[in-house]
Amino acid sequence: MSQYLSQLSGLSTMVITLACGAHLFFFFVLWVWSRRDLRGIASSLDDFTRGLKHRSLLDSTGHLSDQIVAFLADVNETLDPQANPADRKALSERVHILDEKRRYLDSHFFETCYNICRTMIEAYPLAGVLGTILAMGAALQANAGTETTNAISSIVSHFGDAIWSTFAGLAAAILLMFVNSVLEMSFLGLVENRQHVRDTVVRAKRELVLAGGGETPA
Repeated sequence: MSQYLSQLSGLSTMVITLACGAHLFFFFVLWVWSRRDLRGIASSLDDFTRGLKHRSLLDSTGHLSDQIVAFLADVNETLDPQANPADRKALSERVHILDEKRRYLDSHFFETCYNICRTMIEAYPLAGVLGTILAMGAALQANAGTETTNAISSIVSHFGDAIWSTFAGLAAAILLMFVNSVLEMSFLGLVENRQHVRDTVVRAKRELVLAGGGETPA
């Protein structure tokens, strides 16, 4: 039993390190995912507003979130009852683009993955403490029934594994919390942009389709 505990305590630091590396890679995947979705949303709105006389232009060097806000402002301005009828007609002719590219508005899976990735950061300090307990347990199990002096010496010899396990857990948590703090605003901005786009798309489809339906019978 003590042999297994000793092996587990020795592997705990390595397991925490590998898990932290995988966690960092997962954050990178989420970042790439968010950038792709932002580009997709901006591209969809760029196509949708292409027929407007005065509209924002998609700039590859600009911040995507700011460009999405500008495109949404163009759409909301065109949907105003006092807007140029030609612009409203141009939007109504391109409303099908919103249905063809609505896959970029799906956010539940992304939000679920990000919430899991963020929540699991809390597990690293606990994993470090678990490694410490395993190291201490291995030392006590190996020296059961021996003299107190020998038991203390054995515990001290296992103290290195215990300390490294705790250090690895805390260091991984601090590193991942820092990475999350850097990326969190970008991820939350994507979620907010999606919500604004959904609201604007619903309004655009409702008003443009109703306007089109009102013109057809005449």
